[in-house]
Amino acid sequence: MFKEKEGFKYAMPAHFGGGKFDPDAKIIQKAMGLAISYETDRDLLENFIPEGFELLKPQIDVAFNKFTQINWMYGGQYNLINVSAPVRFHGKKDELDGDYTLVVWENRTAPILGGREETGIPKIFADIEDLHILKPHYATTVSYEGNTFLNMNFEAMENVEGDDLELLKSQFKTMNTLGWRYIPKVGAPGADLSQFILYPQGLLLEKAQIGKGDLKWTELTPMQNPAQYHIINSLEALPKKKIIQAALIEGKAILRAMGSKVIE
Repeated sequence: MFKEKEGFKYAMPAHFGGGKFDPDAKIIQKAMGLAISYETDRDLLENFIPEGFELLKPQIDVAFNKFTQINWMYGGQYNLINVSAPVRFHGKKDELDGDYTLVVWENRTAPILGGREETGIPKIFADIEDLHILKPHYATTVSYEGNTFLNMNFEAMENVEGDDLELLKSQFKTMNTLGWRYIPKVGAPGADLSQFILYPQGLLLEKAQIGKGDLKWTELTPMQNPAQYHIINSLEALPKKKIIQAALIEGKAILRAMGSKVIE
């Protein structure tokens, strides 16, 4: 009969086996990203920030990333859209600043499953276009079963160089990504598991450009996206007061999934 081995890490379906847990294991992947930040209404945004967190700025950060040459996917690739807000966590034991993940869309199953179950990142599926590039213009669209709900556009204007690039490199080297791992009860209301998670990450930044950026959320009906429309429509309802920053970046992402921990 199947038995778990001590010191091994498993994922569903666990009975096919797992692997020896390595606390120092890193996910390494080449990254090309488009990041757009905008100011919104503080009171409305705070409706989506759990108790225990303090919203540092009424700001939403939306990032497209194309990850390639991924070590754990043996050279595979995937695209994502990450939506987050800057927060401070006030716990009984821990206090730290980071980016609270509101939602992540990805276009591959494997990274969705690992991110949800292991690190508490709320990952769901969407079709995410590679960047359409006609320099200096860049654009992508995100959709579900043919229904587009996010458009991102960017016009590169200036390379980041010298001291400004070095400052950006230091800012991206270490990032605190914060998630809420919520596992509902079976056949009953409430949660079997509810934990806040720190998922340490970093980016070895190589190139960066700043420019003009904009994005558009499009409201969907339950018929168009039955499992996600309430998420999309909640983001669409948050006012976009002004664009704070838009940047195109390239580098190597270092994700320390095995270094994630519960924060309290």
